[in-house]
Amino acid sequence: MLKNNTSAAPTQSFFDTSKRQLFLLVCLSTLVLLFVKKSFIENETAAFEFLEEQSAGSVLYVRSALQYFSIPLIYAWKFIVLAFVIWTGCFTFGYRVTYTQCWKVVMTSELIFIIPELLRIIWFLVVDTDPNIYEIRAFYPFSLMNFFSFEDVPAQWHYPLKSLNIFEVGYWLLAAKGVQHFSRRSYREGFLTILFTYVPIYILWLAFFVVVYK
Repeated sequence: MLKNNTSAAPTQSFFDTSKRQLFLLVCLSTLVLLFVKKSFIENETAAFEFLEEQSAGSVLYVRSALQYFSIPLIYAWKFIVLAFVIWTGCFTFGYRVTYTQCWKVVMTSELIFIIPELLRIIWFLVVDTDPNIYEIRAFYPFSLMNFFSFEDVPAQWHYPLKSLNIFEVGYWLLAAKGVQHFSRRSYREGFLTILFTYVPIYILWLAFFVVVYK
């Protein structure tokens, strides 16, 4: 019994990390991975080198700079919305979980997406060392996109097919663990909270993307 409690402690205690530290960890991790991907993969493609020699090169650098600076803003908005969705679910089910604790749940769960970004970088640095920019943007490990050729898939389906991946399921499982930790309920109850609140919103977002994409 003691052995089980000890093994579970590291996962649970990480949810108790301060909100500021979690936010910085997510943003800095994303910043580093984005820099590596752009510097060693995207910027080495023939298309980028050609545009770099043209007047469009300066536009690409401005766009890259905006991507770096927008990271905290995008994450702040994402966490505000998702924390509210999960908090609403906890409130509906009668769990005593605060909005701040829901922030910690979504930020901790977000860290799982570091893994696919690392795999993408390793893939294009070691396996497929001469990709074009479209292959880079279309590739997402362990996603439904891997079952299709991106040239044959309409553009509006690229993002949804990449988003439906094993790491997204891992996000749900981690978020359920966070709800369990703060609510002091069973893992099943935590998972049902995520299943009936976050997951439907996520599916609706993907459907909305497909409809409005131009």
